[in-house]
Amino acid sequence: MTFYIGPMVLGFLLGFILGSRIKENPESKLKFDSTVYLIFLIIAILVAYFLGPFPYYQDAPLASGFVAAAVGIIMGKLILGRDRKPEKLED
Repeated sequence: MTFYIGPMVLGFLLGFILGSRIKENPESKLKFDSTVYLIFLIIAILVAYFLGPFPYYQDAPLASGFVAAAVGIIMGKLILGRDRKPEKLED
């Protein structure tokens, strides 16, 4: 079983960039809990399974680049997607 690194790296980089752009809006009252990430990852794996591998690839029965993009979105959101609130200065 051979893994092709190109689609996985490209998918992860694109997903990381997209995930870093996700910001929480306090007015919308939407929260990203751990259950949201888990459901997103499960659905991404199901979609990747139905997409199948890239043409002429024999590494896995799913689109590994698609799963890597989903993981990149989660990592980008967790690492760079958070708004940092400025600390209050006391007089």
